[in-house]
Amino acid sequence: MKKDQLLTRRRALLAGTAALGAAGAAGAAGMFALGTGDAAVGPAAPAAGPPARRPLNPSAHRLQPLAGYGPPRAVRHLPPVRRAPLLRVSGLGRTVVLTFDDGPDPRYTPAILDTLAEYDVRAMFFVCGEMADAHRDLLARMADEGHVVGNHTWSHPLLTRLRRSRVRAEMERTCDVIEAAWGDRPEWFRAPYGAWNRAAFQLGAELGMEPLAWTVDTLDWTSPGARTIVSRVEDGAAPGVVVLSHDAGGDRSQSVRALRDYLPDLLDSGYRVAVPRRRY
Repeated sequence: MKKDQLLTRRRALLAGTAALGAAGAAGAAGMFALGTGDAAVGPAAPAAGPPARRPLNPSAHRLQPLAGYGPPRAVRHLPPVRRAPLLRVSGLGRTVVLTFDDGPDPRYTPAILDTLAEYDVRAMFFVCGEMADAHRDLLARMADEGHVVGNHTWSHPLLTRLRRSRVRAEMERTCDVIEAAWGDRPEWFRAPYGAWNRAAFQLGAELGMEPLAWTVDTLDWTSPGARTIVSRVEDGAAPGVVVLSHDAGGDRSQSVRALRDYLPDLLDSGYRVAVPRRRY
């Protein structure tokens, strides 16, 4: 083949490739524009040239969005490994943080959620994995109503008597259940019985959780009576305090009744009831 024939053939091939590339770019622009929700402003100007091709119907052979995948999550930075748990929350002004441990329990947790919703306040629930797994609907309700869910291990063991691998399993398994039912992995952890050790602090940090204890212990698990619980909360109220109560692990009817009394009293006294924010 002569040189001029080769040049003519090469020009033809390049022209065909450019045409295909322009068509592919136009198709890609149309595909990414679909579903944006942008409304047209005014009548569209008539298109020049040949009429645009009608979009193809969806096909099993065309790429579709992956189900269950949304925008990429922000990278979570791991908290520091602490040597002691946080006891109160600073920087929130005249605020009290209410926390409830051991649930969720369908006998008491719904009533507590009802009272919190009545006064439009948020609380923290440190749940046990086995209870959360059995009552995921209550964790979903906590998420819907803006409450914070923390990790209280799977079976409420005394961590100081467990091997490190068992402590991790107790914490990690509960994280998985919380994420499945509440919608995100927990950012706070509380050791059962308040028994902390080095492994609990290290593993909690590795799993992205801050250790939170409490400032005011209502001792409601001893069934002291609703009036006594109310007095302990109101006497201990101060900016940044964390109040410990329970919504499971026994008869918690006194805790339910006490909340109905001390919550409006706290609000009337000028306190806000809120949940803490992450510090990192």
